[in-house]
Amino acid sequence: MSRRIWLVAGAIVLVINTVQWVVIEAIVAGRWSDPTYSYASNYISDLGVPDCGTQFQGRDICSPLHTLMNASFIAQGLLFALGVVLLARLLSGRTRRVVTALALLHGVGFVLVGLFHGSQDGPDSGLVLHIAGAGVGILCANAIAIIAGTKRGLSLPVGYRRFSIAVGALGILSEGLVNLSTDTAGLFERGGVYSWLLWGLVTGVMLLTRELRQTPVEQNDPV
Repeated sequence: MSRRIWLVAGAIVLVINTVQWVVIEAIVAGRWSDPTYSYASNYISDLGVPDCGTQFQGRDICSPLHTLMNASFIAQGLLFALGVVLLARLLSGRTRRVVTALALLHGVGFVLVGLFHGSQDGPDSGLVLHIAGAGVGILCANAIAIIAGTKRGLSLPVGYRRFSIAVGALGILSEGLVNLSTDTAGLFERGGVYSWLLWGLVTGVMLLTRELRQTPVEQNDPV
């Protein structure tokens, strides 16, 4: 039963994490005005910048609900890390240690993203910490998705494992294309972020659905 408890708890946390991010991002972006916020050209980090009426890298910045977005950044890092650490208990040996380490690094990275906003008006050290935290967090989360696709510890179908590898790889590739054009920077950045959020949602829903369909006898069977 202990295995099922870790599995269900981790799955629920991952689903909650994705939902809170998507909902809060939409709310904060909706309050942005003059000009309207662009999901294609504006970085996600722009939503957390407290300076209204400024420009950063040619983008007009004004996010009235920046505090809410920064809180979501921090919550995301903590929730994703917690969910993955719980599910990592289903793995063993070095794989468990690697996944746990990546999850904790991701969590630290996004706490930094929430605490230090991405604006040139703040201290230079703050911007460095923001960028470093985002880079580490994005890379670690997508790496976790790829690793999950190579392991059978979660006992999910082959299709899921292929999806995990593909979405993680595409996330890393998308993040590498962020600087391709200022018109698409936000779009590619979201590709690097939504990849692991989608992975977390799919993983959580699949695990919860499987557990709900199993009988009590099946739940106690060894995997």
